[in-house]
Amino acid sequence: MGGIVGKLLSVNVGLPKDVPWEGRTVHTGIWKTSVEGPRRVRRLNVDGDGQGDLQGHGGEQRAVLVYQIDSYAHWRRHLGRDDFAYGQFGENFTVDGLPDDEVCIGDRYRIGTAVFEVTQPRVTCFRVGLRMGVPEMASLLVGHRRPGFYLRVITEGDVTAGDDIERLSVGSGEVSVTEADALLYLPGPRDPARLRAALDNPALSPGWQGSFRDLLADSPVARPAWPGFRPLAVTRVRRESEDTVSFYLAPGDGSALPVALPGQYLTVRVPDGSVRSYSLSLGSSGYRITVKHEPGGEVSGYLHSRVTEGDALEVAAPRGDFTMADASSPVALISAGIGITPVLAMLHALAETGAERGVRWLHVTRSVRTQVFADEVRTLLDRIPGARQKVFFTAPEPGEPLPPHAETGRPTASGLAGLGITPDTDAYICGPAGFMTAMADALAGVGLPAGRVHTELFGTLAAVNPGVVGARHVRPHPPASQGTGPEVTFARSGLTVRWGEEYGSLLELAEACDVPVRWSCRTGVCHTCVTGLLAGAVRYRTEPLEPPAVGDALICCSVPVREDVVLDL
Repeated sequence: MGGIVGKLLSVNVGLPKDVPWEGRTVHTGIWKTSVEGPRRVRRLNVDGDGQGDLQGHGGEQRAVLVYQIDSYAHWRRHLGRDDFAYGQFGENFTVDGLPDDEVCIGDRYRIGTAVFEVTQPRVTCFRVGLRMGVPEMASLLVGHRRPGFYLRVITEGDVTAGDDIERLSVGSGEVSVTEADALLYLPGPRDPARLRAALDNPALSPGWQGSFRDLLADSPVARPAWPGFRPLAVTRVRRESEDTVSFYLAPGDGSALPVALPGQYLTVRVPDGSVRSYSLSLGSSGYRITVKHEPGGEVSGYLHSRVTEGDALEVAAPRGDFTMADASSPVALISAGIGITPVLAMLHALAETGAERGVRWLHVTRSVRTQVFADEVRTLLDRIPGARQKVFFTAPEPGEPLPPHAETGRPTASGLAGLGITPDTDAYICGPAGFMTAMADALAGVGLPAGRVHTELFGTLAAVNPGVVGARHVRPHPPASQGTGPEVTFARSGLTVRWGEEYGSLLELAEACDVPVRWSCRTGVCHTCVTGLLAGAVRYRTEPLEPPAVGDALICCSVPVREDVVLDL
């Protein structure tokens, strides 16, 4: 178990700097330089070192990155290069020995006067490709099973190139770095026993623990109920308020519709090709979308003014993961304005099952005149034993009498506590971004853990662009020059443009349009960029290590085939 198992060949450090990249600037600490003499290793860093993006790198669990000289030799052969210097892969310690398939999560090592513990494999990040001049490097590290690994500092001390590496103990479960990396990133059935073995090891970093828990909890991903768009007949049109209308939908041939999960949404395409997504607002009894007409809203304007009973709408299959957990815990359904629709579908489901889950209903609207579904909500709550509700009016009409269970103003943490929302409640929130943030804070104030607070945001999702500084925040727009290829529609952004071969991927096209996007590795490994493929087909210029689920696309490495594409972006 113990004994000398390797040697520290080089200590490498570097402070973050701004680096130009594809017309943007990336703040990164991936450039490391070998240093001579002893270096102090502290809880968060080697002296003289730093990380540019502390969301993905650094911190106590990722204080020191290790890479092996044997992998240097492998990449020299594979890439046909002879220009590598210590620190080439962004590592702090270049070592002889400690191969990824022998080092285990939780192993402890003494180097110099410091003691370290292995916490996780290297993060898949595009910046190693930036440093190497090999954009696909993040994928290669995983695919060749040579990721390297991070260390936590157990005992601060001094290290020097030439120090022996002594193994003090082996991590519980003996899950190697290679195995842990494969469990997260590589395709094929994942052995639940090995996932549990990794989770049982307290040394595994919290981020990887969360990922492995998600893998254990995952049920098989359901395919979209139908590909692309199909016509559904409008069987009923009902006005809910002066600016809100519901549309009931069914197959024109009278066949049954696939059951949607409460909280999911439909994407509708109108004749000019514009698309918008609307939450379903019924339970299992059918499809109903409820549309508020916003000033300048082209799709909502078309639906309100042109669509009548007997017409047909082009509709994509139900999607979305803002759905109720299958549990017996109390439920709080919280909404503002038209955000009522997905939580109303959840309320229908709770009323249909008759489950006694301590349902709490909280809705915020301007006035009685703007409140929608008041009677429907009251009827559903009456069917659920012990259910309670509270409605807040933020701008009531002068002299307007308030209905029962209503008050003026906005909900607060004390108001939530008065409604009987307890720390074991699962809360589902839909409304404007500021409202959801305020409600999440208020729920935290009554003791709800963050994991029990679920939100649904319509419109574009917040961008994830690790390390990019000075990013523009502008309304999505056509690119400076459009190609002549298939149309690409970004559904959430309300934008349709033509594909051009000058773009390396759908991600690059989206970036040229300032469509908010989410990515990390840019090579099909991490799946951060996974996006709903509502219509059309894609091919992969860099084949992902693990394909996405049917109905999704990894936009960082995919392009349209020949037909038009609609993305949930």
